[in-house]
Amino acid sequence: MSADVAVRRYRSIFISDLHLGTRGCQAELLLDFIRHIECDKLYLVGDIIDGWKLRSGWFWPQAHNDVVQKILRMARKGTEVIYVPGNHDDRIRDFCGVHFGGVIVARDVIHEAADGKRYLVVHGDEFDGIVQHAKWLAFLGDWSYRTILMLNTLVNRFRRRLGFGYWSLSAYLKVKVKNALQFIENFEAAVADEARRRGVDGVICGHIHKAEMRDIDGIRYINDGDWVESCTALAEHADGHLEILEWAKLRSWSVIDRARQATTQHGADESLPEPAAA
Repeated sequence: MSADVAVRRYRSIFISDLHLGTRGCQAELLLDFIRHIECDKLYLVGDIIDGWKLRSGWFWPQAHNDVVQKILRMARKGTEVIYVPGNHDDRIRDFCGVHFGGVIVARDVIHEAADGKRYLVVHGDEFDGIVQHAKWLAFLGDWSYRTILMLNTLVNRFRRRLGFGYWSLSAYLKVKVKNALQFIENFEAAVADEARRRGVDGVICGHIHKAEMRDIDGIRYINDGDWVESCTALAEHADGHLEILEWAKLRSWSVIDRARQATTQHGADESLPEPAAA
């Protein structure tokens, strides 16, 4: 694959579960994605900044700062940015209705697609019984999950050195565990029920880090995935058609490395002094 990829134009983009502030965040892949898309609306569907992790220890590399700056720049250039907080950035829910640098904060929102279909956009933690009723267990699960993500980072660092693309160990383990699959099914059914109660055609959410698009008893259930495991986003085309973009499969670390090296070399070439006139 060529390192040169054309910028893709969409009507709307939905991303969630970036978990900025954690070592598991695939910030460089995310930056690569943002650099190659344009959209009229950008929905941040929760867990953008991981407040749980930042409260226990500060981790904020330059790449994470670059992600925030890129999103704010999109807002300044005319993209409507809507931030629907999740459980890891739940303190931002105190600012629902407030605008920050062109970013609108909302508890949830109804998105009307170009084809007239209406979708409830919500993070989804409200439909997770563990988060709502046993928060101590949620924190324990979060610690275990971050441990797996640390292993995921080490595995991919090794794969990257061998020239292989990104692969999610955590996503692989998730589909192999029966209890995890049952939890996901229960979550999807609960979110679809809420969309039905609201009288909309479907629901767009995040939270469980599993990109999915399917019908549940007449309701279109869509999960845009995450940027710690699958590195996916939901895109709406100009005609209202919805598509899950699997950026980790569309791109690879080797491609991004080549693009970065080319940019670095270009910058180095520009810094060279002009040759003296003969």
